[in-house]
Amino acid sequence: MTNGLITEQPPLGKLVSDLASQTGTLFRQEVALAKLEMTEKVRLAGKDIALMSAGGVAAVLGSLVLVAALVLLLGLVMPLWASALIVGVVFTGAGASVAYGAYRSLSHIDPAPRQSIEALKETKAWVSLEMAK
Repeated sequence: MTNGLITEQPPLGKLVSDLASQTGTLFRQEVALAKLEMTEKVRLAGKDIALMSAGGVAAVLGSLVLVAALVLLLGLVMPLWASALIVGVVFTGAGASVAYGAYRSLSHIDPAPRQSIEALKETKAWVSLEMAK
């Protein structure tokens, strides 16, 4: 018995149309999420790249400004070639240390949009369930 209530199922064409519309909307939202996630990752990577570059520039500029003075100062107690070698190694090491620290920080960023990938998997499962109905 139906208790006097008749429930009508929407036509198949309407169901398919609704599914296509909802799938399109969901896909656009997933793409928007992926763009947002990648924008954030690029922003973080850009910051580390800028720090790495700044460290390299600072190392070069510092070397140029101080190398002559230190070479001459050390030249008072040792040959000039030895003082130039010592000063060059110290500045190169300091610059390399800053650049390597920024590189290590940059290497910890996962470039894949993990949230978007998971959301797309959920969307695929949802579409599969809807198509099976």
